[in-house]
Amino acid sequence: MTSTLNTLFGPLLRLGLITQIAIGIACGILLAVVSPDLAASFSLLGELFVSALKAVAPILVFVLVAAAIAGHRQGQPTHIRGVLILYVIGTLVAALVAVVASFTFPTTLTLDMPEVSGNPPGGIIEILRNLLLNAVANPVTALMEANFIAILAWAIGLGLMLRHAGEATRGTLNDLSEAISGIVRVVIRFAPLGIFGLVANTLAEAGLGALLEYGRLLGVIVGCMLFVALVTNPLIVFSQTRRNPYPLVFACLRGSAITAFFTRSSAANIPVNMALCERLDLDPDTYAISIPLGATINMAGAAITISVITLAAANTLGIPVDFPTALLLCVVSALAACGVSGVAGGSLLLIPMAASLFGISTDVAMQVVAIGFVISVVQDSTETALNSSTDVLFTAAACRAAEGRQARAEAQ
Repeated sequence: MTSTLNTLFGPLLRLGLITQIAIGIACGILLAVVSPDLAASFSLLGELFVSALKAVAPILVFVLVAAAIAGHRQGQPTHIRGVLILYVIGTLVAALVAVVASFTFPTTLTLDMPEVSGNPPGGIIEILRNLLLNAVANPVTALMEANFIAILAWAIGLGLMLRHAGEATRGTLNDLSEAISGIVRVVIRFAPLGIFGLVANTLAEAGLGALLEYGRLLGVIVGCMLFVALVTNPLIVFSQTRRNPYPLVFACLRGSAITAFFTRSSAANIPVNMALCERLDLDPDTYAISIPLGATINMAGAAITISVITLAAANTLGIPVDFPTALLLCVVSALAACGVSGVAGGSLLLIPMAASLFGISTDVAMQVVAIGFVISVVQDSTETALNSSTDVLFTAAACRAAEGRQARAEAQ
């Protein structure tokens, strides 16, 4: 029996993970087209995979960050500051791209959608206040609710205190970090099956017919995200590394964007990004912090969604928008995007806050949010793919840039 299974599945298992995921995507699409009812029954595979990623992500981040800081040696360089600067620049540039595209390809909406539930934040001050309050949440509650701001805060604090602990204590923490990383590797090995279930179920339930009515709006959003992923992000990386950025860009898109597209959760993709950083041989002290932080604050895709849909609502209501006001929207969208939780649909409830800049009422804005949920099958998936892959891309860019500077200094 074992030899038969090895004969049947051995060649498949020897393929690379990305190739296996591509096969899973193709099989999911084929099954959804041939038999939608049967495809929906495979949703359990996708649910198990996403649940496993979400379950392991909080404890992974907590232990890895604490172990990295506790084991950090005095004078050993990290590149967190450079990564944070790239996060801010990337998000602002993405918002600017969205505003320019909205002026170039103006869109309007049909506002006859039913209202949706949700409590949008009242403004930037409320978002920043919630971020600060989240940072001091109970650590046990933070782990249970996947509050990564609090997890990072407690992990950094614990790591700093443990820097003065004995070698045995720090060794135990490193062993625990390795053990949890091993569990993550096991979970990721099941990605092809999980992606297969997610693709089959998504296409079977939603289909693409509901998207046709809002094709122009969706085209502008996805077009902006593709432009950022393939043009502006590579330019930012080139400005840091002075090398051809596209090998690194495509490595991040293959290794991170594919799984993020189907999980639709930056938080769930943290283990995937950690594993990709390890394969890229990046500095563990850097990516142990930058990846979970990026899942919370690096939201270029969210900035695009907020900007495009808000300007579409303004066009629909005949509200004139000059370019200086649109630039203000860039800043608001970028700041608001930093407060988006790393879960599916997180950016949509920030649209009413951005729409208030143009005097659009909350009732109308929530109808716009409803349209956002209609197109979220593609919009939110693409947004998460951009957000999550950019976390790795900018982390790698900062690390490679620092290595280049060090090499030039040593050569001199």
